[in-house]
Amino acid sequence: MTKRAVVVGYGHYLPERIVENAEFESSLDTTDEWIRTRSGIERRHFAAEGQHTSDLAAEAAKAALAQAGLTAGDIDAIVVATSTPDLTFPSVATMVQQKIGMERGFGFDVQAVCAGFVFALTTANGLILSGQAERVLVIGAETFSRIMDWTDRGTCVLFGDGAGALILEAQECAGTTADRGILSADLNSDGRYKDMLFVDGGVSSTGTSGKLRMQGNALFRQAVEKLASTADAALHKAGLTHSDVDWIVPHQANIRIIQGTAKKLGVPMERVVLTVQDHGNTSAASIPLALSVGAATGKIKTGDLVLTEAIGGGLAWGAVAIRW
Repeated sequence: MTKRAVVVGYGHYLPERIVENAEFESSLDTTDEWIRTRSGIERRHFAAEGQHTSDLAAEAAKAALAQAGLTAGDIDAIVVATSTPDLTFPSVATMVQQKIGMERGFGFDVQAVCAGFVFALTTANGLILSGQAERVLVIGAETFSRIMDWTDRGTCVLFGDGAGALILEAQECAGTTADRGILSADLNSDGRYKDMLFVDGGVSSTGTSGKLRMQGNALFRQAVEKLASTADAALHKAGLTHSDVDWIVPHQANIRIIQGTAKKLGVPMERVVLTVQDHGNTSAASIPLALSVGAATGKIKTGDLVLTEAIGGGLAWGAVAIRW
């Protein structure tokens, strides 16, 4: 028998405020058509004043617990992927721990920007396989609206706020690719590409939170190649092929990146879960949001092979193969 980290719950949360593309037309040299054509984004959600990343994360956590029929007392650990924490410290995970009434176990944050949830999933998988935890709440949560330069039409129209969560549980399986749970993962980073996507401020450099900066065209070229490569690597590690994949659930950054990666993998768009049109790029929250929406709408079903892949600042990129 083999131990696997199996998905037993999912949930998500989006702030109430919905921002349509047209809202940017009065303040930027842009149009709804320009944004849709270049990104596929039609709208996004922005957090309310006083609403923080930990608030979004806690709501997604509560939704996942309710969907799984579990309570906070059933959770051993919380891993939160975020680049927009409430405070420099403590971690968002410990704030979520308090907000959901979890009085045992442990929590910590993982920071790999848009690839954060893939890194957090892999970390949670390691906690389960090593026996450190039996159930792990894995959350991706962001308030990227707080680090936007509202004069930069190349970035501020792309991002949104939100949170998604999965609950992983240790289960004994047969040790084959038919097992439910995380089957493989592939993680990568290369600091030489830092200038393609970064925030121009920080505690030890400027003492400020800074604003997001991006070299969109250069990042696009890196993204398609690296996302296809890491997806292939994750499948290879599990002994699987493209034809085994039921659903690709990619980081929801840009429809053209998603289409380019799917084409490179030889997977039709009919087998790709898309939420970018409604959520924009929610960074570390985008994959768990899409997983939760995909499962809640009946697309992703028990036993389906789901391949997630993401790339973000660092650059950092990776993929995880999961039997749902």
